[in-house]
Amino acid sequence: MARAQGARAQMALAFETSYGTPPASGFTKMPFASTTLGAEQPLQTSELLGYGRDPQAPIKDAVTADGNVVVPIDAEAFGFWLKAAFGAPTTTGAEAPYTHEFRSGNWALPSFSLETGMPEVPRYAMYAGCMVDSLSWQMARSGLLTATVSVVAQGEEVVTVSAAGVPAPVALQRFGHFNGTITRDGANIGNVVSADITYANTLDRIETIRADGKIDGADPSIAALTGNVVVRFADQTLVQQAINGAACELEFFYTLATGERLTLTAHAVYLPRPRVEIPGPQGVQATFDWQAASDVAVGRMCTVTLINDRETY
Repeated sequence: MARAQGARAQMALAFETSYGTPPASGFTKMPFASTTLGAEQPLQTSELLGYGRDPQAPIKDAVTADGNVVVPIDAEAFGFWLKAAFGAPTTTGAEAPYTHEFRSGNWALPSFSLETGMPEVPRYAMYAGCMVDSLSWQMARSGLLTATVSVVAQGEEVVTVSAAGVPAPVALQRFGHFNGTITRDGANIGNVVSADITYANTLDRIETIRADGKIDGADPSIAALTGNVVVRFADQTLVQQAINGAACELEFFYTLATGERLTLTAHAVYLPRPRVEIPGPQGVQATFDWQAASDVAVGRMCTVTLINDRETY
């Protein structure tokens, strides 16, 4: 008997025309590092009395299908997750390279079907009606650059044969921490130790009464773009901005030597006044837990731009 191994696991994604209905074709093979996506159905313990000390049989509760997918931040496949999180992009360019611009604030987000496969068993789990609840990653000096995608699905269907067919491949070109830069109002921020970025759609699950125990959908609510920046304390620029209550534009971007580029621009970022501690003889650091808001001039909270050779998402 073959035993399942993560090294042979597969993942395929396709956007849906109708929520909760997996498309018959059009799946793309997605690179991923790990996933906790799955469906669970807990048991409700019997509360009945009069049957002795031993309880009666439990009953099934509602089905919950969600989890996280850890994916590499690359020049092509990451665009599918951006489309799921922000909506379809505006693409410009007559030929490669193409510029895909994703904007925050869309009320209607696309749903997608995601299949994970373990061919040894075999076990192929199709998650239909998937929506991205949040997308987050960390900028650091070294290490592997990955993002965590929080997914809410309608349900899970497990079969022994893949329903995704032969997924279309993607050319994997990963960005690395070495390719990352942070700017404030167009100027590089010095002395940055690390940074965290989280974009959340704040999905509202539609938990109606159904015979199959699944949800009816997940509607996006007020979005949020938050994070933190840890800096070595060298000047009062960021602290003074926090005291003044002024907004600035923060830009987080990665660039490859071959021209591919990923940029997240938070148009109006507000900084809290941080506690500046002196923990000992080592360097002093300050952490700014920033929040982004809608910018009046631009008309939105953030813009994500992806430049690559893919013509469309």
